Amino acid sequence: MSQGGLLQLQWRPFGFALPQPLVTAAGTVQQRRGWLLRLQSPQGDLGWGEAAPLDGQLEPLAAALAALDASYGTAELERLLQAGQLPPTLAFALGAALAELAGLPQRRWLPPPPAARLLPAGAAAIEVLEQLGPELGPAPVFKWKLAVCADGLERELLEQLLQRLPATARLRLDANGGWSRATASAWAGRLAGEPRLQWLEQPLAPADQAGLEALAAQVPVALDESLQCDPGLRSSWPGWQVRRPSQEGDPRVLLAALERGRPRLMLSTAFETGIGRRWLEHLAALQAEGPTPAAPGLAPGWQAPGALASADPAAVWAAAAQISRDQQQ
Repeated sequence: MSQGGLLQLQWRPFGFALPQPLVTAAGTVQQRRGWLLRLQSPQGDLGWGEAAPLDGQLEPLAAALAALDASYGTAELERLLQAGQLPPTLAFALGAALAELAGLPQRRWLPPPPAARLLPAGAAAIEVLEQLGPELGPAPVFKWKLAVCADGLERELLEQLLQRLPATARLRLDANGGWSRATASAWAGRLAGEPRLQWLEQPLAPADQAGLEALAAQVPVALDESLQCDPGLRSSWPGWQVRRPSQEGDPRVLLAALERGRPRLMLSTAFETGIGRRWLEHLAALQAEGPTPAAPGLAPGWQAPGALASADPAAVWAAAAQISRDQQQ
């Protein structure tokens, strides 16, 4: 293939601090760092991608980026993706950019449905809930981070939350794999039959699949980190799945599944820039049109600042460059 037939890859680093730290059982997320991708066709068309691991481990991604060439034929790049050896976030960036060059999504970028509200860990959850007051709406959905404070305190706070939540509310309790079987069983015992409980999200460590299956016989259980550790569960877990498109590889796979009406998938953020968020919001909109609509986890108020959050990829690209220049001065 001649040089004129190659796709040109350009990478640009980005970083930003979250508006407030996100405290979870797995640790505290305070900033997001990664790389943006600008993929240009011989005709001048552009596709955009984003690679930013939620766990903050940049070294494997940096090494994989360093091993890439600056230009590829489309078929060659597709083979690289299909080999399955790339870090998932890099596969997301490349797959997203290739999809855009190929005219996907076939429909225009869809706006997201109303999102679940992310409550902070600990007593701050009660404060946020009380501040919302009349803003709750008719059927609000909340996600609350657990396994962060002492279990006794969190159990007391749960009762306060349940007292304040309207009957039409739905509650997702996310322990990020931080509970023991005994603790998870105690929570399940309290919440069994609670109509406002939507699910326990990753209540046990990903390695305890037997415990997760036993718990799912008592209350609804949604898997999150388990799906990252064992991607095979995405095709075998019968309950709800929390899917973070930017963390699990080529987004065309998830796009096709949602277009077919795959049930019980809930789309959740990894605090993307506007480039990755276009995909998240579009996929969340498709999910809302499917057989099991569920409010996505878009974490309103926790997103990238300024132009990094723009829906215009070129504006995000330019903002990342400006931030780098400002940091060097």
